Amino acid sequence: MENFNGFGLAAPLVIALTKMGYSKPTPIQAKAIPILMNGHDLVGIAQTGTGKTAAFALPILNRLLADKRPAPRGGARVLVLAPTRELASQIAQSFRDLSAGLPFEIAVVFGGVPHGAQIRALARGLDVLVATPGRLVDHLDARVANLSGVEFLVLDEVDQMLDLGFIKPIRRIVRDLPKKRQNLFFSATMPTDIRKLAAELLRDPQEVAVTPAAKTADRVEQTVIFVDAARKRDMLVELLADPAMTKTIVFTRTKRGADRVATTLAEAGIGALAIHGNKSQGQRERALAAFRAGQARALVATDIAARGIDIDGVTHIVNFELPEVPEAYVHRVGRTARAGAAGQAVSLCDGSERDQLRAIERLTRLHIFSIDRRGDKAPKPAPVTHKAEATPAPDRPHHQPHRDPRSASQQPHRARQGRRTRPAYQAKSGQGR
Repeated sequence: MENFNGFGLAAPLVIALTKMGYSKPTPIQAKAIPILMNGHDLVGIAQTGTGKTAAFALPILNRLLADKRPAPRGGARVLVLAPTRELASQIAQSFRDLSAGLPFEIAVVFGGVPHGAQIRALARGLDVLVATPGRLVDHLDARVANLSGVEFLVLDEVDQMLDLGFIKPIRRIVRDLPKKRQNLFFSATMPTDIRKLAAELLRDPQEVAVTPAAKTADRVEQTVIFVDAARKRDMLVELLADPAMTKTIVFTRTKRGADRVATTLAEAGIGALAIHGNKSQGQRERALAAFRAGQARALVATDIAARGIDIDGVTHIVNFELPEVPEAYVHRVGRTARAGAAGQAVSLCDGSERDQLRAIERLTRLHIFSIDRRGDKAPKPAPVTHKAEATPAPDRPHHQPHRDPRSASQQPHRARQGRRTRPAYQAKSGQGR
């Protein structure tokens, strides 16, 4: 599909797309919109940053326009469930942007803020309700929400919702929905438990996939640095000394760890902010705004807090600690190389994290290039020569050349695929993994 005119969307939606600067649909939009316009249930497999919000918002808004009716009191015609506050807010804003000038009532419901405004919005009746499962269950239990009028159910980032333990709240919510509805599932990965949930809740769904399941973004250069656990903070400071790392998200496993890493960077003179579940919604929003505006070079985040963050121009992802769940690596890496841009992902791996790294490589079917910096006291990067493409991972990792995790702007062009190149960094041991 060359443009959005071929989908049969209502004129106000096409006008809104033009004003937003969208002229050509992304692959997930081109595949999903016709299916949804025909009323089918859908399972969409797409990594973050592929335009999947518009892929489901456009056909839903088109249906609301074609079948105008009052929004149900205490509930909504459309229910979108998302795993985090940030993602819920962004989805709601996308619906508002795409329906600019149209008389739709759109609201978001999530935890961490007072209930009052949300209860009042529900009481008025909504066309589109975007919610996190936990807070919506609170409203259902308090009998201030009524989902009997829902016509569309969208579950976005389903894999993350299941990782966060939302399966029971989801089933609780679905119990209150009418049987006749259109169901949409979107996920970056599609493990067995999600397929089981889809079989349970969807009716003869059609499946579209724009990338293989668990595939990381094509334009992300990925590197792992083996480093002693005690050296990780020094290594992170060394990496961020590169001025090309202008907008970097650093991932930690724990909230306390995020605070410690942010403090370490600040003490080294590197502007850094932390976001995690212990921060208030206001603190998180202010930190994100400052990071977007370039007032801080690094945003240190846990997986839960960072879920759904959609920030243009993220140059680097640093996994200060590898995630326990390998699918989380795909989501982390997806924070960069968005909208066709390039990006880099660097993972710091100590001896205790080898199993996580192997699980990530099995999932992504990649052998991630490695640099061995264990035992370094005052490491300094060597001059860069050439880079090589990542190659598919065998079941058992084998020797690979090293690669420089610094910015692409500082390095020559990639070597042709399959061509052996000289290591970008000379590891202390002289060996890869």
